[in-house]
Amino acid sequence: MEVLIVFIGIYLFMLVPAFLSLILDQNSVLFPPLVFSLRAIMIFLAVPIFLLLSNIVMESQRKQLIVEEDINPFKGHMKLYSIKKKNYKYQILYGLLIFFIVFVPLDFFTYLLNPEMLDFYAEILPSSSTGSHFNQNYFIFLISVIIIQVSVAFYEETLSRGFLTKRGAENFNKISAVIIASLYFGLMHWAYIFEPISAKYPWYFPIIFLLQAFFIGMILSLLIVRKKWIFPLILAHALNNIISSHAIWYHIRGWQFGSITLVLYLPLLIIGLILLLWKFSIVKEGLIQGWKDLKEYGKIDKQRVESTAVLFLIIVADLLMGFIIFVLGLFVFRI
Repeated sequence: MEVLIVFIGIYLFMLVPAFLSLILDQNSVLFPPLVFSLRAIMIFLAVPIFLLLSNIVMESQRKQLIVEEDINPFKGHMKLYSIKKKNYKYQILYGLLIFFIVFVPLDFFTYLLNPEMLDFYAEILPSSSTGSHFNQNYFIFLISVIIIQVSVAFYEETLSRGFLTKRGAENFNKISAVIIASLYFGLMHWAYIFEPISAKYPWYFPIIFLLQAFFIGMILSLLIVRKKWIFPLILAHALNNIISSHAIWYHIRGWQFGSITLVLYLPLLIIGLILLLWKFSIVKEGLIQGWKDLKEYGKIDKQRVESTAVLFLIIVADLLMGFIIFVLGLFVFRI
């Protein structure tokens, strides 16, 4: 019910950038940055406002429940954006570690093993009404892509991790929340299959995109459940999107993947290796904790379930919930 209320709120707020699309020239250089910036602002406002509203609407039902800690959803959500003097360095560090050790190698090896994926992205992204910046000179492209990708990272992390994962973990099994949010995130990236250009490429390309996003979603969701920080996720996500956009921009101009690797990915991979060796203890601790959390999901809690059949139903229910939220997301973001 809370997800439904928040998504209705996001839909209403997203009418603002949709209206902007009607009154502005979509071929204008200013159109993509304005639309994405406005989307980020609208989602940032909609999620906490409608969390507060849902708390008021469901107050009577909440009073009937026995909970260990009654968390105000509005305050809990807004705390995610807190960057304190004592932890801002760690938040930046975690963001950089995720970017260099997870995002960069994943993109690089995806393109290395499937070079046509770069062709797929280079054709499908610039063809949209908000992809005109790929066809501009580098200065305009750079300014546009920074604004756009920071905005995209902001609103995707706010919704997928800040709301679905973090809020879900407060209400039920935290790994269920991680799986639901990650499946939603993956399916929203798989939705490129609905673009006409997708028919020109192998059917499994959108599935690769889904698996990439699901894997990334799991890592980011586990971190936000553990640390309650959203800034590192936004930082890593934005940096990755900016680098990926550069790979596409170069490819559109005739660069082959080998040249892009030498100029773009090789330096980043070297930096990532140095960071991994330097902060190996932090990475190892995170991997161990994440693996423990995932193994707990696969265990049968005798107080919760009585058989593996019931555990199977829980897994199916989590996947079904992720799919339902994906359908809601399609309705919200396709206006």
